Amino acid sequence: MQINISGRHVDITDGIRESVNTKFTKVQSHFPHLDSLSVILTVEKHEQKVEAQTQYLGAAVSVHASNEDLYAAIAGTAKKLEAALSHRKGAVKPIRHEKPILDEE
Repeated sequence: MQINISGRHVDITDGIRESVNTKFTKVQSHFPHLDSLSVILTVEKHEQKVEAQTQYLGAAVSVHASNEDLYAAIAGTAKKLEAALSHRKGAVKPIRHEKPILDEE
C-alpha cells in the first residue's frame, strides 16, 4: 500500500513517518483492497490534527482526529479509519436473489 504523507506547518521527521507507516500498515493488513492512502498532518496552536483519505470499494472514506500530542492523533485517526472501513465493508455486499427453478412438465 502506498501511503502519501504531507504536512501543514510541520516537518515530517523519520519518527513521524515511521509512526504513520506502522499504524496504517496494521489497518491495511485487515483490509487488503486498500491501494493508497493520503495522510495530512496539520499543526496549529495547541492542537495537532491528522486526516486520512482513501478509496475503498468504490467509496471515498475520510476520517480525522485531533489531540495535543501528534502521535496520539495519528493513533486515533488509524483507529477511526479501521472503524469506518469495517462499517463500509459490511455495506458493500451485493443483494442477489436466487433465480427461480423452472420445472418442465
